[in-house]
Amino acid sequence: MVTRLIIGVVLGALGGFAYYRFIGCASGTCPITSNPFISTIYGALIGVFASGAFSR
Repeated sequence: MVTRLIIGVVLGALGGFAYYRFIGCASGTCPITSNPFISTIYGALIGVFASGAFSR
């Protein structure tokens, strides 16, 4: 269970950073996607929730 949670956090964080890097916000006015740290944290949180959704 802990391994699944860690994998979810890592994959979510990578996804959040990739979203910032490749899609992001060009104008810098978007509160989540204009900052790499915030988008990585949000991605990690989504990864936690997604990894918990598939538990037994």
